[in-house]
Amino acid sequence: MAVAGVDIGAVATKVAILADGKVLAFQILPSGYDGNGAARRALRLALEGARLARGEIDFIVSTGYGRKVFSEANKSVTEITAHAEGAKAVCPTARTILDIGGQDSKAISLTEDGQVANFVMNDRCAAGTGRFIEVMARVLHVRVAKMGELALKSSNPARINSMCTVFSESEVISLLTNGRSREDVAAGLCESIARRVCTMVRYVGVREGVVFSGGVAKNVGMVAALEKELKTKLLIPPEPQIIGALGAASIARRSLEKEATTAASLQVEEGAACVVTTGVADSLSQSMIAPGIAAVAHRPGELSDREIPI
Repeated sequence: MAVAGVDIGAVATKVAILADGKVLAFQILPSGYDGNGAARRALRLALEGARLARGEIDFIVSTGYGRKVFSEANKSVTEITAHAEGAKAVCPTARTILDIGGQDSKAISLTEDGQVANFVMNDRCAAGTGRFIEVMARVLHVRVAKMGELALKSSNPARINSMCTVFSESEVISLLTNGRSREDVAAGLCESIARRVCTMVRYVGVREGVVFSGGVAKNVGMVAALEKELKTKLLIPPEPQIIGALGAASIARRSLEKEATTAASLQVEEGAACVVTTGVADSLSQSMIAPGIAAVAHRPGELSDREIPI
């Protein structure tokens, strides 16, 4: 039994394939202007990585901004539901989730049994998103992937007061012109974003077991700034960008098992001999992730090649 989760975001499209309780493969591609096309390409590449044919995928759940445009999905769910499921899969003790993507950010709180208790989402302003970091990295003349490392070299972060992307860009240029180092400005930008998104986290409630997901979670400067602001250690998945896709795949698996159980029950009612399959949703946290995704308590940059299941 193989299933797939497809997360079509505004910037990137992610696919995760599960079979026999493990992640077989995942793929991340730019979404571009054609969400459906990006999802189909990402699914094809993920299938190649998993060495599966399209016909071997029994159920697909889509999520993200483009969830309704993917023509091959059997079902779609909101990104809040998908990220909650994905975070629980890699960290059963998750109680708070902060996800910062390319063009939005969201904070989610979970109940003791892992259900969504509350959430808040910023999808109307680029400040506090990956797009904000991209713009500022360009001003600092540093690659996005290196901006976090640059920030960690600062001993005196600059204070960035504006939260508007346009005004912040002008403020950064002014700071650099007046002699502030790129390191101090980069650190100041990370702290500025942290202050903004932590307002959302505090709104839903900060509880131990804070999972940080999304592409921005790969930025070590942002991780440091958020931990300083929240005064707690963050749990970083080995591949934080696929948490939504992973959650969608988990829901696909559960949906397929429900269909199988329902079909088996109907056969029993009709007098047919059958074996009712038992659900394995309770064992997801222990068994669904391949060795590369099994432990959440990695720090950014600590992954070895063997830990990536592709």
